[in-house]
Amino acid sequence: MSVKQLSIKANMIWNSVGSLAYLGCQWLMTVLIVRMGGFADSGLLGIAMTVVGTFGTFANYKMGTYQISDIKRENELGEYFGFRCITLGIAFVACMAYSCLTNPQALLTIALFFIYKSVGLLIDILHGLDQQNRRMDYIGKSFIAQGVALLAGFVGAYLATSSLDIAIIAMTVLSLGVLFLFDIPKASQFEKLRIGIGRKKALFFFKTLFPAVLASVAASAIFMVPKQYLFWAVGDEALGIYQAVAAPALVIQMGAVYLYGPLLDIFPKLFFGGDRAGFRLLLLKTVAGVACVGIVCSVALEFFGSWVLQLLYGESIAPYVYLLQPIILSTIMTAYLWFFGDLLIALRDFKANFLGNVAAFAVVIPLSFLCVNLWGMNGVSFAGAAACLVGVAVLLVALVRRSRAGIGDGGSAVEKGIAAEQTDDGAESDPREATRR
Repeated sequence: MSVKQLSIKANMIWNSVGSLAYLGCQWLMTVLIVRMGGFADSGLLGIAMTVVGTFGTFANYKMGTYQISDIKRENELGEYFGFRCITLGIAFVACMAYSCLTNPQALLTIALFFIYKSVGLLIDILHGLDQQNRRMDYIGKSFIAQGVALLAGFVGAYLATSSLDIAIIAMTVLSLGVLFLFDIPKASQFEKLRIGIGRKKALFFFKTLFPAVLASVAASAIFMVPKQYLFWAVGDEALGIYQAVAAPALVIQMGAVYLYGPLLDIFPKLFFGGDRAGFRLLLLKTVAGVACVGIVCSVALEFFGSWVLQLLYGESIAPYVYLLQPIILSTIMTAYLWFFGDLLIALRDFKANFLGNVAAFAVVIPLSFLCVNLWGMNGVSFAGAAACLVGVAVLLVALVRRSRAGIGDGGSAVEKGIAAEQTDDGAESDPREATRR
């Protein structure tokens, strides 16, 4: 059965609406827990979310970008799903070991929240197939359903039992309902889910994506360094103020991701198809689009930023509105770092992605001391923005070289490596040929 594809615009709208709805529900949960259970349970939930988020980076293993840009369908849905199960298992063991040493009192809550997040990470694999087939309305509807399930399960169970752990279990059960009742049936229109992955393919994924995982960790740590130095040099109150002002600006970063995310399968199609003009035009449009998001948000926050911050935190935050514009600058530079890094993964240049992100992390260390000492809280933004600029420059140089050397070559060395491994292992290659689209 052929399923009609949606336009790029429709896919972007559905992806943005669904993602924002889910993030909004998740944010509302962190507010409601304070109202319903007080700061004790709020702190416990915060610890669980932070720890699981850290180990979730390894569980994700940058598979989403890789899967979306697998334009030749070199790997089956079941292989991606199977590999995600492997990384989830490894990350869970590591997370539990870490929690036993650092947060033993929160071990059960962390374990339950990890299981909840695991459901979402499995759903993401199905979303990758939806995007490959240009039906991101399924993704948007799934995110909305997951958001509703999160709030309904959390609020209903917590009000009934006053137990955070039972509330997380309820969230997990309802999220499993979304997985089995919506996402699997929708994805099965394109490819049947037969979970399984061979040893060679699993090792190939581990080896190939490892540089991208390290790059992701480096990128996520760029702002951790200047924030940590601000904490040491000025104190926890200064860091708290900076974090509070920076929170609304995260919308810009997410807006940029929702802008380029639906294009990560189109870029490699143009690139490996030899459409040099189309690739460059889409690249310029995306770069301009991210800039426009930043400019619009910068102007809006210039006029309404003070009102928004005071609405969220009270009048005491008003003297620190001056932090907003540098934060917006650093947010946009971070979005560009993410975009060019993901684009190079889509083009199968993992080395360049690694070098660009590591370069940004390396320079942020000396910049943190210099900028925070000169500009205080604004120094966090300036150090992060400058470091991201260095990383973006490295990524752009690599992208230009890749563009000149590789457009129209029919695939990258990584893709050829996959094909070679499949040929070497006949037991794995034959079934895939029967189901490849």
